[in-house]
Amino acid sequence: MMYQSAALALLASMMPMASAHYFFDKLVVNGKASPDFIRANTRPIAYMPTKWINTFDNTTPDSTDFRCNVGATNVGAKNTAKVNAGDELAMTLGVGAKMEHPGPAQVYMSKAPTTAGAYDGSGDWFKIHQETMVNPGADPKTVAWSTWSKDRVTFTIPAGVPDGEYLVRAEHIGLHGAHGGQAEFYYGCAQVSVSGGNGSLPTADLVKIPGVYKKADPEVNFSVWSGPKTYPVNGPGPKLATFGTASVGGSEPVDAPVATPVSGTAPVSSPVSSPAPQTGSGSGNGNGEAHNAENCKGGKKTRRHARDISKN
Repeated sequence: MMYQSAALALLASMMPMASAHYFFDKLVVNGKASPDFIRANTRPIAYMPTKWINTFDNTTPDSTDFRCNVGATNVGAKNTAKVNAGDELAMTLGVGAKMEHPGPAQVYMSKAPTTAGAYDGSGDWFKIHQETMVNPGADPKTVAWSTWSKDRVTFTIPAGVPDGEYLVRAEHIGLHGAHGGQAEFYYGCAQVSVSGGNGSLPTADLVKIPGVYKKADPEVNFSVWSGPKTYPVNGPGPKLATFGTASVGGSEPVDAPVATPVSGTAPVSSPVSSPAPQTGSGSGNGNGEAHNAENCKGGKKTRRHARDISKN
């Protein structure tokens, strides 16, 4: 009993160090969440992000493992989910975490030459979903973003996606350290088998991963620390994909639809203007320590955090 109490106390004391870090661990299909369709990463601490500088494990957005995360690029999931074109899916965060870093979310797909389980993601990827800033007048460090405080990225498999097996890659980019070149990338891959699609693969706005982002891209160097502002309209990476024409019900060919960006109004707060923290210093203003991009130990406000989880 004493050992258990001590272990729980240690875990509780470590929770702030997670500092809103997270990883994707389940795919939701028809309202049912399962880890069986997600490729598990093998990082010593599963929730750590990928960065260009001050990396946690030498993985950067220029690494091959940026496709599906460390240890998940060449190792398939337990199963591949059967879905229909037009279905709404979601990828959820592990251990009760929420996206409490400011920034956009994206979902990409890549068609497997054979099975999704055997695919390493080296082919073309296209974007099917994005969530960016929905309320530029609100606090860019929090509720200006449609992703703020969500525990999942919800998206639709476009009706125009042709039948076949795919990797689906969900991603959230934390921009709290982006002013100093330290955007944080959280991402993972699911495996799906799509039926009922009525279009053809896109021929434009295709990307490779790695290569989808460049270190100097304005979308991943966006500062959230100088008050309300607008974020680049297309979001990071390519534009949302459009698909080839398809005949629907014997009619003339029509453009196969594609998922659209999230729109709407985020919860509104009064605009807040905060000075940018000193990059790499961890020092804040007189109201408490600002979020430190290097160690991500959070700011004055306590947030809900992912637990420290070791993957053996």
